[in-house]
Amino acid sequence: MGGELRASDLRAVREQLGREPTVPFSVVARCTVGHPLVIRNDPFDAEGDPFPTTYWLTCPEAVRRVSTLESQGRIARLNERYDVDETFRRDVNAAHAAYAAERGALAPGAEAWGGVGGTRRKIKCLHAHFAYHLSGGHDPAGREVAAEVDPLLHGGVPANRVGAIDQGTNSTRLLILEPRPEEEPLEVCRDMVITRLGQGVDETGRLAPEAIDRAMRAIARFARRARAQHVDDRLRIGATSAVRDAADGEGFLRGVRELVAIDPQLIDGESEASLSFLGGTRGLDPAAGPFLLVDVGGGSTEIVFGREPGVAERSISTQIGSVRLTERVGPSDPPTDADLEAFRAGASAELEAAEAHLPVGARTFVAVAGTATTLQACALGLGRYDPDLIHRSTLSRAEAERTLRGLAAMTNRERAAIPVMPPGRGDVIVAGAAILVEAMRRFGFEEALVSETDILDGLALELLGVR
Repeated sequence: MGGELRASDLRAVREQLGREPTVPFSVVARCTVGHPLVIRNDPFDAEGDPFPTTYWLTCPEAVRRVSTLESQGRIARLNERYDVDETFRRDVNAAHAAYAAERGALAPGAEAWGGVGGTRRKIKCLHAHFAYHLSGGHDPAGREVAAEVDPLLHGGVPANRVGAIDQGTNSTRLLILEPRPEEEPLEVCRDMVITRLGQGVDETGRLAPEAIDRAMRAIARFARRARAQHVDDRLRIGATSAVRDAADGEGFLRGVRELVAIDPQLIDGESEASLSFLGGTRGLDPAAGPFLLVDVGGGSTEIVFGREPGVAERSISTQIGSVRLTERVGPSDPPTDADLEAFRAGASAELEAAEAHLPVGARTFVAVAGTATTLQACALGLGRYDPDLIHRSTLSRAEAERTLRGLAAMTNRERAAIPVMPPGRGDVIVAGAAILVEAMRRFGFEEALVSETDILDGLALELLGVR
């Protein structure tokens, strides 16, 4: 899962808890007032001691209302039901097992610490079960708590929330937005997990079974979270390069439909480019245009030109991306000089072909998606990934090249240990960075404006009718 943490969220959680948080965390969901509702904790605290509560309810109003249920004897009644209701008991036990497995995925061996609330059976803490439900966990106890307390939080259930799931070649991502009159939409949730759906597609032309399983599990979890956050009939799932290119892509889409009862959308290259441009340039100063946006994905790289923010005029989708290029080159660990040259040459060939189809005269180069944001986080030397420090920041070509060289000198394991490196991106970041640097060279830009918003935001903004 994503491990980003805004400084503003750290301050907010500090105020909510009334003390300094002792465990690294990321925000899973927000209340309608915008402050953290549920956080996801690391398995170990700052001192290296085990911390078994992965999902934690931090909103004071939510904590108060759940505490009221506990004081009314709700835990005892649920445990009585656990003893006599076989279906309920099975589902609660499954929630405990899934919770423990998630923790174990973060830290092997941590699954032995128990499930929700640190137990393996029955109900121990309603706050923990409610938090797990809100995070997308399949938790019957948390769902029952939500039915009583959630609609009462901060003035009622919000209307017209929208959600978007972007199934890319390398990652699966979720965004939930709540519209605000005369204001920018509230970001209720933004999360990401590396699923590598495009594993081997460039070579075999098909989706690997294990990759399908990873993506399906992530999509199911995100869909449950969206519904727990009151996104009912306005959840959009978009699939891009890996599914477009795979011979069994339609079968994957059918599987998604059967799994979550939502019709996924296969996004073609042109639409992907337009959505990326909408998400990546919306809100920029029109005087900074025309804009050239580059979205380095896992399987493809979209290049989009537009004179005005949010309005794409010309685009091209190239068959090169961080995963695809890495698999084509098959680099050593760490990459050799010959590998780096192969990355550069592969990117250059695709970009040269694209250049002839794009207008000239762009003034601002906008770089979006995980390759660009991770490269910038590394260039800034951040100790933790803070989107507020990265969004709309400037990355010079010289700094991008320097950071690329530094990453290329590391092994996959060393890159994976960088605090801002998302799990699963370390082995493809060098190829992705090479594409981005080559794009800056090819199109003659000395700096890039790095944006945290991209196709995922475009998918959600279209649902809100924003252009």
